[in-house]
Amino acid sequence: MTFDALFVPDELAEATSDRAWLEAMLDFERVLANAESVAGVIPAGAAAAIAEACDPDRFDVHDLARQGRASGNPAEPLVRALRAAVAPEGRDFVHWGATSQDTVDTAAMIVSRRALGLILEDVDRLAASCAALAQAHRDTIMAGRTLLQQAVPTTFGLKAAGWLVAVLQARDGLLRANASLAVQLGGAAGTLASLGERAPEVVEQVAAHLGLGEPPLPWHANRVRVAGLGAALAVAAAVAAKIGTDVALLQQTEVGEVRDPGSGGSSTMPQKQNPVASAVAVACARQVNAHASVLLGSVVGELERPVGAWHAEWSALSSALGLTGGAVAAVARLVEEIQVDAGRMRANLVEETLSERVSLALTARLGREQAHEALADGLRGHLPADELAELLDPAGYLGQAGAFVDRALALYEHRDDE
Repeated sequence: MTFDALFVPDELAEATSDRAWLEAMLDFERVLANAESVAGVIPAGAAAAIAEACDPDRFDVHDLARQGRASGNPAEPLVRALRAAVAPEGRDFVHWGATSQDTVDTAAMIVSRRALGLILEDVDRLAASCAALAQAHRDTIMAGRTLLQQAVPTTFGLKAAGWLVAVLQARDGLLRANASLAVQLGGAAGTLASLGERAPEVVEQVAAHLGLGEPPLPWHANRVRVAGLGAALAVAAAVAAKIGTDVALLQQTEVGEVRDPGSGGSSTMPQKQNPVASAVAVACARQVNAHASVLLGSVVGELERPVGAWHAEWSALSSALGLTGGAVAAVARLVEEIQVDAGRMRANLVEETLSERVSLALTARLGREQAHEALADGLRGHLPADELAELLDPAGYLGQAGAFVDRALALYEHRDDE
């Protein structure tokens, strides 16, 4: 049984599939041939023949992967198969001057770009929903909880504003990672000697036609680009999981401050509404964290091409992209549909959450030590009833909650300003 369908949205599963990688590798080979033709490196007729053969329906991706066991990568058998499929006038010019890592690395960038586009769409959905909650519940009073215990009063709007800012920070990281995606073309060991003086022109053309960045030099042995992408994905998935965890805790039977109408039922207990979206987000984030560690680890590699570190990236990258999208999509839906019970939030707020406020008032009169001694027996009996009642009104002890919500909303409104 495959479990991917439980966690990864269909569009993202397609964007990171074996077929997507095959299409991306063929895109590279087609564009490479065209760029080399424009630069006068290979004949125009050869480029046309190669382009005609770069049809993914001609190739069995699973058979190519099996053949790749011998060479340790999928590009080598693909290039052989492509040469066999190309008309004679173009056959000798397939993959001209490139190496397997050029094909696979550039394909990784193409796959990542397409997947990141889908992920960012859901990140934007999530940010919009968090902003709407923050605005609607700017003054909805609830208990702030630290170490799972009630601490001081806060607002649900401030909680949603905290989610919003974290989502915007994760979004910034994904946008930076997306902007860093660049073509890989360095030849056998990163010198691109095989293309001679035309090499810079070919790289420029390949990057432009694929919609990728043109790197200052080949990055065969520099995996910072891939590691940074992994880190950005891990942060985004973790932010989604944080929101999902908060909602699951507030959704507990004994708390009941929010409700997810899209919650899943139990197979045996009809009264249960399980926090499925939260569970999916947390499960995805845990896996993304593991995959990101593989991508970060590949920064340390041997010389101009590492033994195994590069090879470990491919599956980890596909999984990290898909699972990050799964986490964000699940929580975007959750926050869009969440139902807030403001009455329950106020009812759950215990009087002791105002003890800090009462303590400060008593300290001003009695000193800190005596104030703490007086409060050890409870909040009542040490101040006039009317003054104590005022101090115990949580609406008067929200600090800058409203102002902080407004700051978060302003940040959201200006998120793409230069």
